[in-house]
Amino acid sequence: MKITIVGRQMNVYDNTKTLIHKKLSKLDKFFRNEAEAQVTLSRKHSESTVELTINSEGTLFRSEVGAVTFQDALDQAMYAIERQIRKHKTRLSRRLREDAFDAVDVDYFAEDMEEDEAPVIRVKKFEFHPMSAEEAIMQMNLLGHEFYVYTDMESEATCVVYRRHDGTYGLIEPM
Repeated sequence: MKITIVGRQMNVYDNTKTLIHKKLSKLDKFFRNEAEAQVTLSRKHSESTVELTINSEGTLFRSEVGAVTFQDALDQAMYAIERQIRKHKTRLSRRLREDAFDAVDVDYFAEDMEEDEAPVIRVKKFEFHPMSAEEAIMQMNLLGHEFYVYTDMESEATCVVYRRHDGTYGLIEPM
């Protein structure tokens, strides 16, 4: 696994980097191909925050956890990521045949974040790849978002799936 470690307004010491590499190497058993992990560490007041994002074959697994120490936050983030991976693999095994994504070569969600002085706080840019509404819902749930914008496989239109307050899902399609 390729691991990128970033410290926001702080230096990341070698012992912390070693700990992160050791912990993340335990996730290698879940990924067939080369996965990329980005770990962002930050500290505000007395809270240490770890943002962990793993990109494997176009699927994102993300967790952001705050704790007293980076080690505690990393342990909690690892637990959340493992739970997401197991949930994702279970859904795939139920809904799709084993090699459904092998033919698709996607480099999903290349995020370029820019900070601006205008009312827009953060800008995310990513490439749309055609998918079904079910796949979009699965990706939305993996990211922990309330909505997800995607390109529909059949109509090639830009659509939005969203989570309703009653726990069901909604779909917005253009006319």
